[in-house]
This record gives sequence, C-alpha cells and structure tokens, in this order.
Amino acid sequence: MEVNHGGGMALTLGPNWAEMTRECLLDIFSRLSQEERWMGPMLVCKTWMNTCHEPSLNTIFDLETRFQSFPESINWWIPEFEDKVDAFLRSVVDWSEGGLTEIRVRHCTDRSLSYVAERCPKLEVLWINSCPHVTDASMAKIASNCPNLRELDVSYSYCISHEALSMLGRHCPNLEILKRNLFPRQGPNVSIIVAPVDYILAFPRYGNIEAQIIGRHMPRLKHLELQYCTMTVKGLTSVCKGCSDLEYLDLSGCISLTNSEITRCASSLKNLLEIKKPDFNRPVDILLLPN
Repeated sequence: MEVNHGGGMALTLGPNWAEMTRECLLDIFSRLSQEERWMGPMLVCKTWMNTCHEPSLNTIFDLETRFQSFPESINWWIPEFEDKVDAFLRSVVDWSEGGLTEIRVRHCTDRSLSYVAERCPKLEVLWINSCPHVTDASMAKIASNCPNLRELDVSYSYCISHEALSMLGRHCPNLEILKRNLFPRQGPNVSIIVAPVDYILAFPRYGNIEAQIIGRHMPRLKHLELQYCTMTVKGLTSVCKGCSDLEYLDLSGCISLTNSEITRCASSLKNLLEIKKPDFNRPVDILLLPN
C-alpha cells in the first residue's frame, strides 16, 4: 500500500498483520521454536496468543535447550521453581488436546506428570532428568497410559526406583532409548555438580537389580546410558544378554566393572557401534551445596 504525505514521496507500508488469516499465522508460527513463540507472538495480542495455543503447535514441549543455555543453579531445586515448571507443562498439555508426543524438561513433579499420563496417550519421548519429586506413582501412570513410549531419560531422578523401570519395560514394548545416569561420585565426565548434598548422597544403589530389569523387560533397546551405575559384572551380563540389539552403551563411571569384564560382556553385542567405558585416571571436582 502506498501513502502520499503531500511532498510527492510515496511511503510503502508492509502487510497489515492484524488482517492475516489464522491459516497464515499458523504457517508462520510453525516455523518458530516453542520458546520463540512464547517470547514473541504470544505477547503481541490476544489473537496471536490464541493461535499459539493451536494443538498442532503444541505436540512437543522442550525446555531442555533453555536449561542448557543457563548455568546450573541451586534455585532450580526449590519448590517454587518446580511449581513454575509444572504450570508450563500442564498448560502445554491442555493446548495439545491430547496430542503431546515429546516432553523434555527438568524439575517437574508427580503433579504435572500424572496430568500428562491422564491426557496424553500418544506420548513417545519423555526426558525428566533432575526431577527429585517425580516418583513411582506418576511413572506407574505413564507406564499404563502411554504404551507408545520409545525414548525415556530418568537421569538424576532418584525417587524413580527399579520398580518403576520394571513397569515401564513391561507396558512400553517400543522402548529403544533409555538414559539412567547418576551423578558421579568419582570420574571425569562431570566437573561440577550443583545440587543439594543430601540428594546427591541418596543415589540409587540397586544397580544389579535395575540392570536385570532392563535386560528382562527392555529387549528392543538400541541406546542405553548407565553412567555411574553401581552394577557389577552380574548386572552387565543381564543387560548384554537381554538387549542384544544395543548400538550404543555408556558405562562411564561404573567403577564396579573392570575393563576385561566389559570387553567380555560386550563381545556378544553384534550391533554395537560405540561403547564408553569407565576412566579412573582423571579426577572430578564435586561441588556439594547445602539445602
């Protein structure tokens, strides 16, 4: 559109965004990341905010990149922060109208995950690492109501027990990726840990039981991470015997295993492309912060 202001110069204006159809807005907003939509279009006007709530734009909830872009903070471990994360997640569940398929988040609780389990049966990817208030209670609901789960990350979430892993393995037959990493007590992989002292010291100690459950109930796994697991060769034997399709295996920091034991067990994994073994030659500085 050209507007003449009397001086002979014509000013060309851009399109009137307020008149754009919902279909056009959806096409534009679909090209933005979730965070970009939250920090941009959702703050412009009510019409744009409502368009951002369209179910097709809310099949993925990913805060992991946001967490990675900031330094670790002890404030992430307080209830007030968990309440905010829960509120975000519950909102996206509502907007998705049951179509949510991927969740990558930290520091949520049983409250929001139970909500997910009740309303999102199509869930396929669930990353919930560093969630001290996620327990077997919500995991049982996820296992029962989300049978299409194929990728699970429960690293550093210490209130999820081996019993929950058993339920998930038995009810979610399509699991191909499992990450069950623990905070290091020694080893090279993590230089600084920011977490409450008592939480770090309460790490799961049933490594062999968890390994046996994985080997028995998760036969389709292709990617498995068990950093700093307490299992011995008995547990590793169960994993390698039951998960014969493994292509990637991370055993970093598994100090109860020897190099020869790992080599012997892994020799049965014909599809294995990469394995990470413990390295005991480099120290790690662990920062223990008070509650």
